[in-house]
Amino acid sequence: MSWWFKIYRQDAKSAKERISGAKRMRRLLIVAAGLNGLAAVTAGAAAQHLWVDEAARALAETAIRYELPHAAALVALAALPASSRRLTRGLLALAGAALGLGVTLFAGSLYALAAGAPPAVTHIVPAGGSLMILGWGLLLAYGAALGRDASGEKPARQ
Repeated sequence: MSWWFKIYRQDAKSAKERISGAKRMRRLLIVAAGLNGLAAVTAGAAAQHLWVDEAARALAETAIRYELPHAAALVALAALPASSRRLTRGLLALAGAALGLGVTLFAGSLYALAAGAPPAVTHIVPAGGSLMILGWGLLLAYGAALGRDASGEKPARQ
């Protein structure tokens, strides 16, 4: 079973244990946001002052363009309230994991290519991009799941 589902599993766990899991997930999201924000700003400075090769600079700029907003999105995910429903908690955890891993792989591989890594690293870029797309889709599903009550029915319109 995946680590994010273990964190949010409700089976035989007390409310205190679930809160502890939510705090752990928030901490992981904030660490991922800090790591990606730090990398984006550092790479931006390196691209402007150290890299003279235009191709390397373009790769770094593409990575920065995606990484910095995704770092902010990870902070926003960490700030979302933990739902009492297992489905919505799981969707939020999966969205955060997919976004965090995806942006790290995407931007990290572009930085590596800009720094002269072998061309085989190019194959990691689409995997990271696909995980980012998946993460945004899971966030969409999380939002849709929040609009349903515990029975799974849509709330009545007033």
